[in-house]
Amino acid sequence: MSVLRTLFSPLAQDPAYHAFADGRTLLGIPNFWNVVSSLPFFIVGVWGLVFLARNPATVIHLRGVWTVFFIGMLATMFGSGYYHLAPDNASLGWDRLGMVIAFMSLFALVIGEYLSTEWANRLLVPLLLTGAGSVYYWLSTEAQGAGDIRPYALVQFLPMILVPVIVLLRRERSDLGPWFGLLIVFYAAAKIFEFYDASVFAAGQLMSGHAIKHVLAALGAACLLLGLHQRAQSASRRAPLTGFPK
Repeated sequence: MSVLRTLFSPLAQDPAYHAFADGRTLLGIPNFWNVVSSLPFFIVGVWGLVFLARNPATVIHLRGVWTVFFIGMLATMFGSGYYHLAPDNASLGWDRLGMVIAFMSLFALVIGEYLSTEWANRLLVPLLLTGAGSVYYWLSTEAQGAGDIRPYALVQFLPMILVPVIVLLRRERSDLGPWFGLLIVFYAAAKIFEFYDASVFAAGQLMSGHAIKHVLAALGAACLLLGLHQRAQSASRRAPLTGFPK
């Protein structure tokens, strides 16, 4: 019964979420490592957009979806950096908005690579609106004193459950399977380090689990970019790509 009550009752954001283990100020920047550890998202985002501009044929039918994904990386960097300068629900909303752009476009990428490029392009905007709506709903319910984070949690975790299922069941449809697998591994590791934020920081007093989470999550996204590089190199050694499955 307690599980059912959790599923069907509003779930507010725990205020303790904002109390990160490492709050050190360095170079005048509060929560320094949690802020600057968001920079790898920027690197992956810029690197990805440059790659798409130079290798458009590699993602010919999904270029728009890939573009939004790398824009999501940039948005995640700015949102995360802004949030960690002064952690509270309002700034967390910007952090989560960047993340849902990445999560929803990633889900569309998997649909496009493994199921249908047509549906991936059709679903991209509805998925993005759903993600943004989940953040708006959470913030609006928090403002009313009855916060409910459940829609946002569904938007974040459901794609990460469906992605490996789709990749495994349809693995012959795309050459990016191993890279999606690595992304899932890095994402899982990132969530573990996030959960043990304080323990990791206490162990070495260097970086906290949350800061390491940022780096691992960015590395997961970088794996997909490496997969695209491998695809481009393979294409240069044979006939040009003819497209992805419809």
